Amino acid sequence: MWPSVFVQMAAVLSVAALAGALAQRLRQPLIVAFIAVGILLGPSGLGWVVHSDEVELFARLGISLLLFVVGLKLDLHIIRTMGPVALATGLGQVLFTSVVGYLIALLLGMSHVAALYVAVALTFSSTIIIIIIKLLSDKREVDALHGRIAVGFLIVQDIVVVLVMIGFTALGQAGKGAELAWEALEVLVKGLLMLLALALLMRYLMPPLLHRLARSPELLMLFAIAWAVLGAAAGDALGFSQEVGAFLAGVSIASSPYRELVAARLVSLRDFLLLFFFIELGANLDLGALGAQLGPALVFSLFVLVGNPLIVMAIMGSMGYRKRTGFLAGLTVAQISEFSLILAALGVSLGHINRETLGLITLVGLITISASTYMILYSHPLYERLAPWLSVFERRVAHREMDALVDGEGRVDILLFGLGRFGAAVAGSLRERKCRLLAVDFDPEAVRRHARAGLDARYGDAEDPEFLASLPLSRVNWVVSTLRDPAINRTLLQGLRHQGYPGKVALAVASRREAEPFEKAGVDLVLVPYADAAREAADRLCPTDSDKQ
Repeated sequence: MWPSVFVQMAAVLSVAALAGALAQRLRQPLIVAFIAVGILLGPSGLGWVVHSDEVELFARLGISLLLFVVGLKLDLHIIRTMGPVALATGLGQVLFTSVVGYLIALLLGMSHVAALYVAVALTFSSTIIIIIIKLLSDKREVDALHGRIAVGFLIVQDIVVVLVMIGFTALGQAGKGAELAWEALEVLVKGLLMLLALALLMRYLMPPLLHRLARSPELLMLFAIAWAVLGAAAGDALGFSQEVGAFLAGVSIASSPYRELVAARLVSLRDFLLLFFFIELGANLDLGALGAQLGPALVFSLFVLVGNPLIVMAIMGSMGYRKRTGFLAGLTVAQISEFSLILAALGVSLGHINRETLGLITLVGLITISASTYMILYSHPLYERLAPWLSVFERRVAHREMDALVDGEGRVDILLFGLGRFGAAVAGSLRERKCRLLAVDFDPEAVRRHARAGLDARYGDAEDPEFLASLPLSRVNWVVSTLRDPAINRTLLQGLRHQGYPGKVALAVASRREAEPFEKAGVDLVLVPYADAAREAADRLCPTDSDKQ
């Protein structure tokens, strides 16, 4: 039908781009659009997409990068700072949803293995955290109490889902009878050896290697991609899944100062490659089989949309949080995630479940992701309508939330970009004045040097919008750029406005002529280092009459 694979890819990408634009207009996640494109272009539709090595390769690479970025951004500090609520809510929701989901699946006549896969798939909202954070960021709630709690227990889910995938992979490869114990022991030994090798790499090899590679951002990104794919290949070779290997590869550099930049720059490539996974997933679905699964899918979807938020509210309420905080945090788990679909695809490849069960889980994903997006967008009006019936989830005195609300931890007075001579001098003066300062620079050596001196410094790029999204902008009073490059400063200013930054901005320029456009653009303070220094020197050498007074 197609003259070449290249022409076929061009057609598929064009349709995906149009579907993505439509989904964006409807305020829907792109995952929904891409699965729909797969159904439309697959054998059940136009027949443009059939099984091919190219599509499968891109899909596997996309999954590997997804798991790599999840491991890379596995911030255990968030869990620690949120205390027991992240662990209790994350683990409690997983346990409740899996047990009740398993019972519902059995009542619907499913086999024990299929019911187990469906139940586990219903529990995970974790990698959908990308969409959730975007929705919360648009509403400026990502740093609110419920937003921070949601991020914390979704990270707990990230950890749980990787452990579950390891277990299912081992189960799929284990034999029967006497072989089962030997296979389990072999998997355990391999896992311990892999973790030991990972710990040694993190301790001795990765820090100096990444520091040297960071001198060239292009080389650093190439290494990150190669490391992700190599980790996936190693995981597969050792008897684990590619997903587990890629995840551990990300964990191996998660403690480095370069993780935010690497993760930010991999986002676009990851999303592009994941497009092929969702298209392949949709193309493999049988529309006739999906019709028969509609009833069970609606039952499971209703359970996820209602049951998951309720258990989160119950746990948070018992721990001393207000019903409003529990409700807003609970809405972030009212869907299943990419991990659920990846887990189902893994089950098909291991022979544990059939394609009908995969179609059921995918259909639940389409329903819950679509519905929960609007639930999060309109969370506040929804809460106002339901508030009178939610008091059962709140203690008479919400003591823990009262403590959290008065906690000022995490606020930053000034976010400083650039640790050159001028930037370092500004940072030193601000620290002398006891200002809470967070500094960002593109030079890894400068970041390391100032971090050793006790400055809270990060390696990052002021021109990278994804990196800006990872910063605590809602807790910053001033954003200061000492870079003196008009192009960089314009890009930074646009990025701050796009992120909805509410505070003040100060930018440094090389001359007074360059200052005028920024002043007209509404920048609160424009610094001209040489002119300002010259003026201060002149004032000291030859004070005016007003200075003398």
